[in-house]
Amino acid sequence: MSCAYVGCYTTPDRDGRGRGIGVYRVDPASGAWTDGRLAAATDNPSFLAVDPGERHLYCVHGGDAFSRVSAFAIDPRTGDLRFLNAQPSGGRNPVHLAVDPTGRMLAVANYTDGTVAALPLAPDGALGPPTAVLPLAGATGPHPVEQTRPHPHHCPFDPAGRFVVVPDKGLDRLVVYRADPARATLAPHDPPAVATRPGAGPRHAAFHPRAPHAYVVNELDATIAVYAYDAARGTLRPGQVVSTLPPGATGAATGAELVVAPSGRFLYASNRGHDSIAVFAIAPETGALAPAGWTATGGRTPRFFTLDPAGHRLYAANQGSDTIVPFRVDPHDGTLTPTGAAIATGSPACIVFAGA
Repeated sequence: MSCAYVGCYTTPDRDGRGRGIGVYRVDPASGAWTDGRLAAATDNPSFLAVDPGERHLYCVHGGDAFSRVSAFAIDPRTGDLRFLNAQPSGGRNPVHLAVDPTGRMLAVANYTDGTVAALPLAPDGALGPPTAVLPLAGATGPHPVEQTRPHPHHCPFDPAGRFVVVPDKGLDRLVVYRADPARATLAPHDPPAVATRPGAGPRHAAFHPRAPHAYVVNELDATIAVYAYDAARGTLRPGQVVSTLPPGATGAATGAELVVAPSGRFLYASNRGHDSIAVFAIAPETGALAPAGWTATGGRTPRFFTLDPAGHRLYAANQGSDTIVPFRVDPHDGTLTPTGAAIATGSPACIVFAGA
């Protein structure tokens, strides 16, 4: 059974109106979501991850009051979740987590305390205690409010699972760690980091599925930076920088999420404030981006969005207006068309899929 899991903010300090992790049945033909129900009543499941075998789901609990990661087993017949255990995340306000391609370790980014942690995963999906907690340090960016200390915001593994790239919003850096899945740990890489433009505030990173390109959405200046990625050496070389906003856009806006389509032909990025999804075509050889359009998300504050596993539909999680809005993806130019549907849920913060 194909399921969509939605993590929703629950606490007043995060303007949370959700109840925890919801689960929906996904129709493989139409993409419609039905049979929505609460799968786990838990505090601020602000980011979710599923293991490669799609048997286990993990979540971090966002907010300064929390510093833990939770593990759940997925029932393959019903999609229900069974709580397995929780472990310390290695710092306050864990904002992202990622499972390595072998399913043996978890990386976690702790925003408030400025640390990145590694946790082992047992064969039954349970979490072990952290094997490494690595503090980030360095000169902060120029923003007087958002860049007063290190703020790691994302920690994806590269496609081979050899390196973890951590965009640090506070330090204007992409910090790189070597991953050792066999020992379920992380270690600083050499060179340890690449600098972004001052004040960019790097937030999330994504790798091209087949070509040696990586992309970073910068929160504070609402841009996307293109990098040449050397998978053998784990190095990033900066290149093109493009705005996530259309020409002439006015008003405050911040970059939030980005996704590379499974085809590798298109990249999508969300704008909070402007409340839109930007679409870019990717040049196959260079990885350069060319704008293909902007589409309103049909709600407020698209902190998160994702594509379905086939790349046929995009789902925008409008955290500020309590809706998830689906769009059809044009296979030729990547542009988006609203389906006319909207899924009501409180403060959606993350969506992941599991099942065939």
